[in-house]
Amino acid sequence: MTLYAVGDLQGCLAPLQCLLKRVNFNPQQDKLWLTGDLVNRGPKSLETLRFLYSIRHSIQTVLGNHDLHLLAVAHNRRNLKRSDTLDEILRAPERDELLDWLRQQKLLHHDEQRGLTLVHAGIPPQWSLKKALKRAAEVETALRDDQQLPAYLDGLYGNEPNQWDKKLKGTARLRLITNYFTRMRFCTAEGKLELATKENAGNAPAGYAPWFSHRKRKMRGESILFGHWAALQGRCDEPGVHALDTGCVWGGAMTLLNLDSGKRLSCAC
Repeated sequence: MTLYAVGDLQGCLAPLQCLLKRVNFNPQQDKLWLTGDLVNRGPKSLETLRFLYSIRHSIQTVLGNHDLHLLAVAHNRRNLKRSDTLDEILRAPERDELLDWLRQQKLLHHDEQRGLTLVHAGIPPQWSLKKALKRAAEVETALRDDQQLPAYLDGLYGNEPNQWDKKLKGTARLRLITNYFTRMRFCTAEGKLELATKENAGNAPAGYAPWFSHRKRKMRGESILFGHWAALQGRCDEPGVHALDTGCVWGGAMTLLNLDSGKRLSCAC
């Protein structure tokens, strides 16, 4: 069994299939981790979701901001944006089956045996792995609970609050947790978010730095796989932190990492 990880798909199925063919991926034996943002903006969102669902027993994915946006739109909590490519999913005969599977996925996954953690955007510097898993579980519970889901999706959007306080409650608390795991790029050492800047790590706003670069980050030294930040182009100098979003949907490439050998492969988009 070989374990692979791939960056953001965003509805780009052909390059994913190119990568899996190049490594002779066997869904009966091998495992594939995905950094989230499975759908949206690319040309084949429905086909991508269908394919992943067909090999669901061989994959582990976390949710990205575009996946959550799909759920919000599907549950009539948000309108489609002009750039969205989600219509086919919303009209698909098996939409409920696919969306129910999607909302069962995690925000944060940790493999204790391998010492690997999978997340879409990142883990704030002030949280240990134990605390991060606990906070992620709060959102995962809301997503999977029919009673909690509407209120969670209603409160999903917004940049405030922008810093963790254990006294936070309700939708504000869940929104901030979600923003850490699915939208974060730059923050302070205390975890104050700056969500407007989407450029590369060298263009941090004054007073902020890439989440993974803070010297006293609680998870420093632990292995983390993340996507979301296409401007990094897969480059991250922090030991053990692997950036996998190489901007496929923007005309870049899709990147696959063999977690056993450390070898990276790319297919052009």
